[in-house]
Amino acid sequence: MVCSWLPAFPAFAEGRCPPGQYPVGGQGVGGCAPIPGAAASQQRAAPQATAPTSRWGTRWGAIVASAATSDAGAATGRLTKSDALSEAMAKCRRNGATDCKVMAEYSNQCVAWVVPDGGDATALGGLGEGATPELAMKKAQSYCENRAGNGCEVAYSACSLPEIEPI
Repeated sequence: MVCSWLPAFPAFAEGRCPPGQYPVGGQGVGGCAPIPGAAASQQRAAPQATAPTSRWGTRWGAIVASAATSDAGAATGRLTKSDALSEAMAKCRRNGATDCKVMAEYSNQCVAWVVPDGGDATALGGLGEGATPELAMKKAQSYCENRAGNGCEVAYSACSLPEIEPI
């Protein structure tokens, strides 16, 4: 009669045995035995693994500029670095600039470009990258040097952030 109430309570593994088993043996010989009915309840409780159906895809951006003509080109949200560079270069050259050079190439983040607001030939602008437009701007402004005291103004700011794409 005493044993009839035992199956009503769940049995838990002890010490050295994995879940769903209990220790058996003794006197230097030990082992584990399955708890009756434990395997079925563990199978029902185990979550089903599913294959992912999407992933985060990298997005690229680039800034290109000409020192001789002050022309510039930019691209954002491109699938490859070469696509971003090609588009930015084409935009820089659209008015005939031949000395376009890459100023920045970036992926999965934001970029800001600031230029001196007035000042002399020694004034410096800056480029900054960051996880947000504000962080990119803060970094770009930290490079700004303008002895005229006018600071720098934003020439360009954009983000090329990762996008979810199907697998």
